[in-house]
Amino acid sequence: MTTQISAPIRKMNGLGNEIVVLDLRGLKPTPHLTSEIIHQIAADPRTHFDQLMVLHAPEVQETLARLRIYNRDGSTAGACGNGMRCVVLSAFMDTGQKDQLYQTSAGLLSARFEAPNSIAVNMGEPKFDWQDIPLRDPFEDTTRIELQAGPIDNPILHSPSVCNIGNPHAVFWVDNVDDYDLGRIGPLMEHHPLFPEQANISIAQITSQTSARVRTWERGVGLTRACGSAACAVAVSGARIGKLARQSTITVPGGDLHIEWNDRNRIVMTGPAELEASGRIVFHPAECDDAKSGSFQVSFEALDE
Repeated sequence: MTTQISAPIRKMNGLGNEIVVLDLRGLKPTPHLTSEIIHQIAADPRTHFDQLMVLHAPEVQETLARLRIYNRDGSTAGACGNGMRCVVLSAFMDTGQKDQLYQTSAGLLSARFEAPNSIAVNMGEPKFDWQDIPLRDPFEDTTRIELQAGPIDNPILHSPSVCNIGNPHAVFWVDNVDDYDLGRIGPLMEHHPLFPEQANISIAQITSQTSARVRTWERGVGLTRACGSAACAVAVSGARIGKLARQSTITVPGGDLHIEWNDRNRIVMTGPAELEASGRIVFHPAECDDAKSGSFQVSFEALDE
């Protein structure tokens, strides 16, 4: 009979982006995170999250962990820049290791801890081909595609830049990001048929050659104070259309991120992370009659600062 097991859990944030880091490395048996468990973690005020960063035992030499990322609705993500900075801070707190490497569904991801307010994450190479984003229809030029929100003769938003930064992104260029009801427009665009895997929807305002403001409706989450991969999407898309330099400061509602699109075609994002609370999550064997073997329910212990 399976007994209860527990694992360390941390509630963190990256510029207000709510992050939970759950470490399942070395846990046997490793509990299967069902949608019910994920929703239970998200629903608890102590562990409410935009992204859940789950660490599994590493499968690739020199990596610290294999990482799986869940959105609040239970869907998975290929990348989460703010979440990665939280993972890096968490690992540094445990080991003191500054240079770190992780395995993700989007590939190997390296990072470096300098200080809690200066954590650099290599977000990898941006993808611009319509099939890699992916889009339903072919577009030769993805710097601006034919897509609009609102009436055909007077669209509210139109002609976004699209790319993939571990996740699909669409960036609409506007004069003022505060002039738009993104809470209404975002879900319509996220689920537009053009995006077979849905998309993160951002509105971006160029403020100088090296700076921009952005608000994001995040796929599987909703309105967010910060989306690191969206900040990267704005930076590289702005550079592609000649409006931003390859190093820029992207301001999200939660604060500033520094983005560099370097000459090796890698995106390096630098910003802060913060610990809010630490504790343990306890997995209890499910006792209901219809529970499957290996099923668990969860509770929390000592989740305090």
